[in-house]
Amino acid sequence: MEKNRKKEKCCGCGACAEKCPEGAIQMLQDREGFDYPKIDKLACTDCGICVAVCPLKRNEKIKCQNFYFGAQAEKNQIRYSSSSGGIFSILAQYVIRRKGVVYGAGYDEHMNIRHRGVENQDQLEQIKKTKYVQSDMEGIYRSIEYDLIKNKWVLFCGTPCQTQALIFFLNKKYERLIAVDLVCYGVPSPGVWKRYVKYLEHKHMGKMADFSFRDKRNADNGSMISYKINGKEYVDSIHKDIYCRLYFRNCIMRPSCHQCKFCTVDRNSDFTIGDFWNIGNVRPDIDDGMGTSLVIVHSMQAMKIWDEIKEELHWFACEKEDVLQPRLLQPTMLSKRWQRYIILLSFKIVPFSMIVKLMRK
Repeated sequence: MEKNRKKEKCCGCGACAEKCPEGAIQMLQDREGFDYPKIDKLACTDCGICVAVCPLKRNEKIKCQNFYFGAQAEKNQIRYSSSSGGIFSILAQYVIRRKGVVYGAGYDEHMNIRHRGVENQDQLEQIKKTKYVQSDMEGIYRSIEYDLIKNKWVLFCGTPCQTQALIFFLNKKYERLIAVDLVCYGVPSPGVWKRYVKYLEHKHMGKMADFSFRDKRNADNGSMISYKINGKEYVDSIHKDIYCRLYFRNCIMRPSCHQCKFCTVDRNSDFTIGDFWNIGNVRPDIDDGMGTSLVIVHSMQAMKIWDEIKEELHWFACEKEDVLQPRLLQPTMLSKRWQRYIILLSFKIVPFSMIVKLMRK
């Protein structure tokens, strides 16, 4: 990364590296565990394409005629295996039935978070549920473009900056693309996550195979975490889990997240989805602790799709005021600087157990 480039101005989407016609940009991890672009000045021709696809540098005013809904999948199994009310699964199944490809974030064999494309129900299970880690998008933009050129249906689900980057990367309207972004709290460091996985594997003397950040077994809107190491399951409160405490104390967030310009209901996507935070006040009769999805429909294409899938949902229309929550109004606050400094600048060189002790105080 160039020395004079402010980290707050890069969301790490990687679209610049993938779009560069000269291959002059690499995404490299910094000491805080986040990827940033490094430009080969000898190969760079100053064509400006990297700026044109950047969701933070390219300014575009967005004003939508939004429609607001709350939704729960009719099938309880879908809700149980989802982070909120299951709307992502319903949208994904809509595309899979049309022999399309669904792109979302899942774990690889080393528990890194990477976006990938899936084409059937079994594969879909691998990219469901929330992951509180920034995902690797390498190769995804070109793969989606290739699928769309072949006239396939494509659903992409990611953070608002990733979704905006995809739209800029494609630079063309595709009728079979369904762009879905999330109500995003912010993305934590993949480097810190990797150290945490190693810490748990060392603690339990095995290899991790899965991690759920929003386990719903207690019907408490996903207030538990669970993970498996060597086939044994471990469960704890999300409020006691050290990694989640680091995240929700804003100690391991990407710098750009604290200046996010996508904290609004107006997006360039087709759908915005997330947890319906205020469901207990808006519709207490359906607040059963198993999750309700917030759905904001932005486009006419999305409204047509909504009309086709809503028979698979228990849903209700609502007003903008009903769905507003902090991350639709303003970015996540910066943590106390000393906490961020200690965690992000030391996690690679000190045992993670020391960080655990610090956070327990």
